[in-house]
Amino acid sequence: MSGDVLSQASASAAAPEATPLLETRGLSAGYGQSLVLRDVDLAVGPGQVAVVLGANGAGKTTLMRSLAGLLPFSGDLLVDGQKVGAVRPDRMVGRGISLVPQGRGTMSALSVHDNLRAGAVSRRDKAGVEEDVDRWFTTFPRLAERRDQAAGTLSGGEQQMLAIARALMSRPRLLLCDEISLGLAPRIVQELFETIAQINVEMGTALLLVEQNAALAMKVASYVYLLEVGEVVQHGDAREFEQSDSIRRVYLGY
Repeated sequence: MSGDVLSQASASAAAPEATPLLETRGLSAGYGQSLVLRDVDLAVGPGQVAVVLGANGAGKTTLMRSLAGLLPFSGDLLVDGQKVGAVRPDRMVGRGISLVPQGRGTMSALSVHDNLRAGAVSRRDKAGVEEDVDRWFTTFPRLAERRDQAAGTLSGGEQQMLAIARALMSRPRLLLCDEISLGLAPRIVQELFETIAQINVEMGTALLLVEQNAALAMKVASYVYLLEVGEVVQHGDAREFEQSDSIRRVYLGY
């Protein structure tokens, strides 16, 4: 696998199609009386790779938790052009939306193998589940080596691999990735991004990324949303964002 995969992923449709896979209209959310997101509109098309840029505290994780059904919100959430009623994690997974949460989120007491099987709890095709277990053990050989080891004893990079593989066990159409590079060595981060880019290219899985390593995320992304203080203040083609001096300096570091 090489950097070419990153550029292939970024060649996805530059803007969402007429009927986005996932769309928000006027989405607002927060914690208690504190409103974090205000009237957020965004869309991710089938097979697209989109990234949300923003400083710490901009509301990126709140957005991802809302989309995954983990946080109440006001406004509309649509999947395949249809408004979603009761938004719960199991129902979002059933609609093909799966989250890789910030901070890994593995079940530390369970083995690597059992963590993967837990990711497929909503599926009834036992043969397909075992086929996917083998697929992700092949994709992440280090997990295969530790299949009977408790997840909590893995290194940070291995736990992140497991979190991604477990989210993929539901065969999502859209994978939400919340800061998957957090606290990891650059070599592991590069490896993870090459893997998710490969998944996008080969399987057509759409990606919505919130990522502290903005420069690397931009190599994968075709579309960008800029979130500031809970509001989308700019959005557009990723290549156009890269040409903006102010955005490069503030978010991309060059």
